[in-house]
Amino acid sequence: MATRLFLAEDDLILADALKTSLSQADFQCDCVNDGALALQILLHNDYDAVVLDIGLPNMDGLTVLRNVRQHKPSLPILILTAMDGLEERVAGLDAGADDYLTKPFEFSELEARLRALLRRSQILPQSVQQLGNLRLDRAGQRAWCNDSPLDLSARELTVLEILMSNIDRVVTKEQIVGELGNENAEVGLNAIEVYVHRLRKKLEPCGVVIRTIRGLGYLLEKQQPLATDAGN
Repeated sequence: MATRLFLAEDDLILADALKTSLSQADFQCDCVNDGALALQILLHNDYDAVVLDIGLPNMDGLTVLRNVRQHKPSLPILILTAMDGLEERVAGLDAGADDYLTKPFEFSELEARLRALLRRSQILPQSVQQLGNLRLDRAGQRAWCNDSPLDLSARELTVLEILMSNIDRVVTKEQIVGELGNENAEVGLNAIEVYVHRLRKKLEPCGVVIRTIRGLGYLLEKQQPLATDAGN
């Protein structure tokens, strides 16, 4: 099966040449020349990798990159830039790019870099985990609910990570205390109750619940739909 690739490049001649070259290398390539359109397509469609030009009209490539990274943290993205200055390359990597190429470049190098990115994405363990509409990126230390970032404190995020690592299994307060205790600060059982209470409220729209199992601990699971009367 061909690798599904998304290309955003404002130079029409270069975009056409890239699309032809990549298609010959067994990439199924969709291409646009506008930044705002690129963002909308990337947010609503799945691709194996992205080639993103920095100098796009209507929305620059770095802005597109930052927005995509908030919603698809593990998507391999390579940026193209006409400037080979260190500052722009660093800005692209800081915004979330996995690799970059400066123009002009050889098509063979682009293909090789894309193959390397795809290998890396398949080999590295997935740091992103999802339950219901809740998504957690351990590597990025972020969580989303319905594709909106969750505002979590460092300790709330740690508690969520522990619960997500034990989906459908009971986690004791003592386990959570042990994990939080690695942060070189005293943590009591009462504090755990506070963190869990805050998390519950923030996770309400996500379709997941933290159940208290009396005498044991906490259980994170998908929220069950409410039963309806058979006669209704």
